[in-house]
Amino acid sequence: MTPKEIASKAIAKFNEKITDEIFLTIQNDKDLMSEYLRSVSDHGLDAVNQTIGKAVKAAYDLVDLGDCHDPKSRLIKSFMTYKPK
Repeated sequence: MTPKEIASKAIAKFNEKITDEIFLTIQNDKDLMSEYLRSVSDHGLDAVNQTIGKAVKAAYDLVDLGDCHDPKSRLIKSFMTYKPK
């Protein structure tokens, strides 16, 4: 396997769990978590999480693969997995 193929496979695996990683980043950052909780209070949990998920998809130009129901982040119950367009 070439280095480029290894990189492509690793990136594809990361893209499948990128939403969970973003929520873990929020969860583990004191300032982001505070802002997240304030936003949830103002806008509701579903609206905030859906907006974050859509932003991740748009930022990395990804398409849906399907739902994953085993997130590491405790901020979400499931997340969408993605692949590059």
